[in-house]
Amino acid sequence: MSTTAAPVDGASQEDLTRLAERWEERPSLRSWLSTVDHKKIGRRYLVTAGLFFALAGISALVMRTQLARPESRLLSPQEYNQLFTMHGTAMIFLFATPMLFGFGNFLVPLMIGSRDMAFPKLNALGYWIFLFAGLFMWASLPFGAAPNGGWFAYVPLTGEQNNPGLHIDVYTLGLLFLGIATTAASINFIVTALKLRAPGMSLNRVPLFVWAIVATAFMVIFALPALNVDNAMLFLDRRFSTHFFDPQAAGNVLLWQHLFWIFGHPDVYIIVMPALGIVSAVLPAFTRRGVVGYALVVLSIVSIAIISFGVWVHHMFATGLPQLSYSFFSAASTVITIPSGIQIFAWLATMLLGRVVLRVPLLFLIGFIVTFVLGGLTGAMFALTAFDQQVTDSYFVVAHFHYVLIGGAVFPMLAGAYYWLPKITGRMYHERLGRWAFWLVFAGMHVTFFPMHLYGLFGMPRRVYTYRGEPGWGGWNLVSTAGSYLLALGLLLVLAGMVHAIRRGRPAPPDPWGGDSLEWSTDSPPKAYNFPVLPLVHSVHPTWDDATRSSMGADATADRILADGRRTLFTSELDGRRERAAEMPEPSLQPLLLALGLLVFFTAMLLAWYPVAAVAVLAVAATLAVWLWPPRRPDRELGVSP
Repeated sequence: MSTTAAPVDGASQEDLTRLAERWEERPSLRSWLSTVDHKKIGRRYLVTAGLFFALAGISALVMRTQLARPESRLLSPQEYNQLFTMHGTAMIFLFATPMLFGFGNFLVPLMIGSRDMAFPKLNALGYWIFLFAGLFMWASLPFGAAPNGGWFAYVPLTGEQNNPGLHIDVYTLGLLFLGIATTAASINFIVTALKLRAPGMSLNRVPLFVWAIVATAFMVIFALPALNVDNAMLFLDRRFSTHFFDPQAAGNVLLWQHLFWIFGHPDVYIIVMPALGIVSAVLPAFTRRGVVGYALVVLSIVSIAIISFGVWVHHMFATGLPQLSYSFFSAASTVITIPSGIQIFAWLATMLLGRVVLRVPLLFLIGFIVTFVLGGLTGAMFALTAFDQQVTDSYFVVAHFHYVLIGGAVFPMLAGAYYWLPKITGRMYHERLGRWAFWLVFAGMHVTFFPMHLYGLFGMPRRVYTYRGEPGWGGWNLVSTAGSYLLALGLLLVLAGMVHAIRRGRPAPPDPWGGDSLEWSTDSPPKAYNFPVLPLVHSVHPTWDDATRSSMGADATADRILADGRRTLFTSELDGRRERAAEMPEPSLQPLLLALGLLVFFTAMLLAWYPVAAVAVLAVAATLAVWLWPPRRPDRELGVSP
């Protein structure tokens, strides 16, 4: 007669064994290549984006060294243009959004009480495309063929006549390739957040980080097509002599800027929005209370996502468009500061009303608020047409967007990295080492970029590889360069702290901070199946809620353990009512093979090997056909429950 072990978090030992058999992947090369586990994919996003960040950071240090003194000859104009372009392109497209999507990949299913993303194979495909697109672009640098027209690639400077060679072709094809991954990830986040939430997690109980990720995903879906069309038209102009941007053939050079900034300004918030979600996720653990004004913060997230699509022309105030049109975009650029301010005041009120515990993640959040507010003040100045026209293409603009993007994205990323490191790795970081890293990063950032406001106002233009000594910019540039090395030292200390934690950190408990969201109710790191029992959510702070915690206890029912299969629950979009259990896909090599086929296609298009590109299209189509072929058996369903 068989016996069953005592329940563990509501699931018996027999249940846990069956869950492990269906969800865990045996270590092997094939398993590494075929995994669809959202946690492994999330970690890969974080590491890969971190490597691209390091490459972009090294490029920045070389550029700052070039600019430290007047008339420096460390770099030629051609080399500087390539490093300058790859720095901006990598930071925007290969680091910021993928790094934040890496946090989303790891955390969203855990925060909503699911066992995986809605489309695990699509999730794996997105990562492989991101990796190959990044390598596609960075591999051009050693051959002297890297993009060289700035991350904005304005025409006619990037047309074939003014910029021959493969440089801009690498840019256009690389971003088109990468856009597939970004779109796939966005669709996956939207469906996951709408359909895979734990029972009881209605929309008014969704974590603020998940709200931010979903808003970002919708922004990507609406903004990215403009950039894709722009890049496709530029590639066709360069390679097949079309005339989309040629004024002599009824084209329009400003069409590039309109389409680019229709994507480009929402992209600022595509980068910043998940970072703001990180702030709202981290803050409760170190203030011992929920974020003040949950509903207002959600409304501000949605408002920013909508208003951001109406401000793109403030990047074009110096292009000679009709003055009347400027007034509308100036007003929108001012209005968008209101929902951002709501979140700032909500966080300040949370710290004021809570019991603050000053640890490294909170230090980075405080650094974020200080830096982001300063960047926001200069951003509001750009809404004034007259001021914008005075400082356009000066280093004042460079100072502003680094304050916004480093303050608004990198500082929250570092706060999130320290906060979730125990959950991701199962190890605790060294507190003193983390504090030293914070102060070096904070000081280095301000020493680097604050002087740029000054020599920008003194007339130093952007995008120059050297300058003469007479204007008196040399001293301020030397200060900025010294600050850049201080910032790099701080980031190296962050990396050293992460490596130290992974190798020598003490084991992390499931919830070292007293966090309020569901990821802290799992092991550190979580098991392959995330939750032995899918929770029944009763509040917006489920880990602090006795009823939610007890729902994963000994009285849990079989329809929330789902031990018989590789399954998770689908729930209704609005109120989180249980609908059915669906079978999730097994690990597969199809995402890797499809990404490789796309890599061959884009490489062949770059090198004008059009027969090879045609073969690659057929291979991609065949792989997709196998992928989408109906399974032999339908998903097992539990049926709809009230």
